[in-house]
Amino acid sequence: MAKQLSLPERYVIERMLHQDYSFASIGRNLDRSASTIAREVLHYRCFTSRSPIMGENDCINRPSCQRNTLCPEMGVHGCFASRCKRCPEGIICTSICDNYDSFQCDLLDKPPYVCSNCKMQKGCKKNKAYYSAHKANAAHHKSIKDAHSGVRKTPKELRKIAEIIEPLIAKGQSLNHICQTHADELGVSERTLYNYIDKNVFKVRNIDLPKKVVYRERRPKRVLTRLEYQYRQGRTIEDFNSFVETNPDVSIVEMDTVKGSREKGKVLLTMIFRKSSFMLIFLMNDGTQDSVIQVFDTLSNTLGTALFKRLFGVILTDNGVEFKNPNALEHTRPGLIRTHVFFCDPQASWQKPHVENNHRLIRRIIPKGTSLNKLNVEDTRLVCCHINSVIRDNLDGKTPFDLMYSADEKKLLSALNLSPIPPDEVILSPKLIKH
Repeated sequence: MAKQLSLPERYVIERMLHQDYSFASIGRNLDRSASTIAREVLHYRCFTSRSPIMGENDCINRPSCQRNTLCPEMGVHGCFASRCKRCPEGIICTSICDNYDSFQCDLLDKPPYVCSNCKMQKGCKKNKAYYSAHKANAAHHKSIKDAHSGVRKTPKELRKIAEIIEPLIAKGQSLNHICQTHADELGVSERTLYNYIDKNVFKVRNIDLPKKVVYRERRPKRVLTRLEYQYRQGRTIEDFNSFVETNPDVSIVEMDTVKGSREKGKVLLTMIFRKSSFMLIFLMNDGTQDSVIQVFDTLSNTLGTALFKRLFGVILTDNGVEFKNPNALEHTRPGLIRTHVFFCDPQASWQKPHVENNHRLIRRIIPKGTSLNKLNVEDTRLVCCHINSVIRDNLDGKTPFDLMYSADEKKLLSALNLSPIPPDEVILSPKLIKH
């Protein structure tokens, strides 16, 4: 049986009330409990008010009322000494008095709570109550709609939620991250918080939240010339897929660069581990091949060639000019193999989605068009720690730091002095970089 009463059932209730059936009888007819019928009638009954006739006063305050001079033309009829309830001119005081409160029939406090079959209703001068199936059904559906779309929290509860989310959003944290770290305190879902913000419940506005990603239509692939294709020989996306299939346990890293303003200067080199979405960020003086090679050499010297090879087994990158010397990237200065470099198809950045998604987090701290020349190594380390401390849905509610648990990965974090940031201290806004 349906949990909620249907419109046909409500019509049965209306008809049987007029026939003076009890709630128990109506319930048996509908296979419902008597209490269900009683609650239905009490909740959805309609009151009808009536205007008092000349000389009639049905105000509940009438016995103790001492008011006078209610009439705007007081004194014209010499009624200073008269109470308005006994107006000598027969004016109905209830029509102009703000304290008027009509009597309610005492029988409305008892079953059936309506006047449907009352024997005294014909001459009754009190306000009446009726049950209408059509109005009850409409009111029921409206209450359901309001419950789903409205704000079902008290002002005190909303203030508590605001005290949690507003300072964290000011730091640049996403609602997802906040909900993951404060689920028990908030008591509402991420979707509900978005709805509350849409309704302007908090001081936070949609403009304070990270912008929605708008995907542009993919451009057709550019056909490479024979000369341009040389650096890609044996390193295409098809070669990458074949290598990974043959070596399923190999560590896959996606690589890219982040540039600042149009002026020449510093560039960020990013490397993201697919398994954990952990992103390394290196500050380079420029976006040349030599700068990228220098990062590789420094990192392999710090970690050792063997550890570097285990951590960076395969590197997938785009066709930027800074990466078009794959042999120098794949080998150490003595000529030892340290990694295998592969290239995405031209204009197919979607083939390395992890690095693209992480770059959106960088842009929340360093907006597009911002110069990188003022950054130092400590700044990039700080950006790296905060971004990798953000809880991700695609990581089952964990952070990239949480998934860097192997011995090799811990050696990497220790060598680069990287450590997680407490959830409430994560900042994803330009405020993170002091200068």
